[in-house]
Amino acid sequence: METRRGVSGQSPQLVTLEDITAAAGRIQDLVLRTPLIALPHPQRPDQVLHCKAESLQPTGAFKLRGAYNTIAQVLDQARENGVVAQSSGNHARAVAWLAHRLDLRAVIVMPDVAPPAKIAAVRALGAEVELVPSAQRDIRATELAAEGGYVHVPPYDDLRIIAGQGTVGLELMEQLPNVDVVLVPVSGGGLISGISTAVKALSPATRVIGVEPELAADAAQSFREGRRISWEPELTYRTVADGLRTPALGVHPWEHVQRYVDDIVTVSEEQIHVAMRHLALAGRLVAEPSGAVAAAAWLHDLVPAGDTVAAVVSGGSVEPSLLASVLQQEN
Repeated sequence: METRRGVSGQSPQLVTLEDITAAAGRIQDLVLRTPLIALPHPQRPDQVLHCKAESLQPTGAFKLRGAYNTIAQVLDQARENGVVAQSSGNHARAVAWLAHRLDLRAVIVMPDVAPPAKIAAVRALGAEVELVPSAQRDIRATELAAEGGYVHVPPYDDLRIIAGQGTVGLELMEQLPNVDVVLVPVSGGGLISGISTAVKALSPATRVIGVEPELAADAAQSFREGRRISWEPELTYRTVADGLRTPALGVHPWEHVQRYVDDIVTVSEEQIHVAMRHLALAGRLVAEPSGAVAAAAWLHDLVPAGDTVAAVVSGGSVEPSLLASVLQQEN
């Protein structure tokens, strides 16, 4: 990790390319190197979006990368005491899957409004699930870690998590070194922090742009105002993109976003649905709402045009009924 003088005048720790490269070696036995899928534009078929298909990970999302990078560095302690994590779904599933593979006890704190399919998937992997009101999710995980001695595997506000998620950017730059614009979903900020660190280290001219729902636009507001802003859960939980309902960027991600991210834009609920449908029909990729926001920004011309544009399809854990409804909609 590297310490630099931050925008606020303090000296934050920032993940480095070396940290991300080390994480890539650490996780390669269980994490898939995901492909790039070319998605044609519906009105301009000569233009394509290069989709980094993290929805194809064994647990359906990129979260496996950061979770494994974290657990692998404290594996002896995790074997002795177990692990605890908080998540609305994808991070929960990643930690539960790793616990199952590595023979660890896992307790997962999930909001009581999490999609039933995501809760069921976590329980099916053998993890204990504790459901709490949304506002209590982070607090309860911290309490359990203190009470039971569990290794805490946070969803985004951790340098090990950021380094693990940064392996998405490392792979992307190896697969598409001439990329002009990289679009990344934003929630707590771990994914865009890691990806932007890797991309800017390898190609400083490449623009990294975050995308989040209009109904959970705390990161976009923070970026515009130059200060970390939190939204209340009753606001963020309005969006269908359940994986992007985190009320604020994490402290560590905020430092990375300020230094490396070029812009953050927002998409509507309707635009998210359109992107889900186009990804499925034209790209053969099943994406949950959270996983489709980056593609939505490109489809609706909300980001600068570039000769080569890539987007992270960050997750594919969609409720079957929602997917069926979206596929039946007309663009």
